[in-house]
Amino acid sequence: MGNSYDIMLEEGVACPVGEDEIREDCDFVLASEGVERPCVVSVSVVGNERMRELNAEWRDQDRATDVLSLECERPDDEDLAPGEPCELGDIVLAPAYIERQAKGFGTTPADEFRLLLVHGMLHLLGYDHLEDDEAEAMEAREDELLAHIRTDRAIDHVTLTRHRGGE
Repeated sequence: MGNSYDIMLEEGVACPVGEDEIREDCDFVLASEGVERPCVVSVSVVGNERMRELNAEWRDQDRATDVLSLECERPDDEDLAPGEPCELGDIVLAPAYIERQAKGFGTTPADEFRLLLVHGMLHLLGYDHLEDDEAEAMEAREDELLAHIRTDRAIDHVTLTRHRGGE
């Protein structure tokens, strides 16, 4: 049994990458992180208003953001029966917000979306960026992963400093 993805596209919201690529990129992150247990991941692609609502609900920040990651279970949880799929969690992405952000960072909307999908997956696997050393480790891992993910052009160092301080 492989990984399972529940991909939801909010009506009227355009996603800069296809659903197959979302699955492939998530599979790549899980394999690269050595996760052997089958995982279930929900990926929602939403508009800025829905993202604002979710950010207010889950983080008490009444504004849109680029990505939210909501962790459920860990693949190494000893309470999971052998072979039982891990309900890894949910990733929510806002393409309109991401597109605006991409312009500021000189990337394409598709590349920025890929970066934030990888970022979200790493959060579900326990990475964080609240402290400088954590941010540097997460940034370095994202650089490594993105170097191997299909892109429209080469992605330079991801400079996740934009996510430090709890963003």
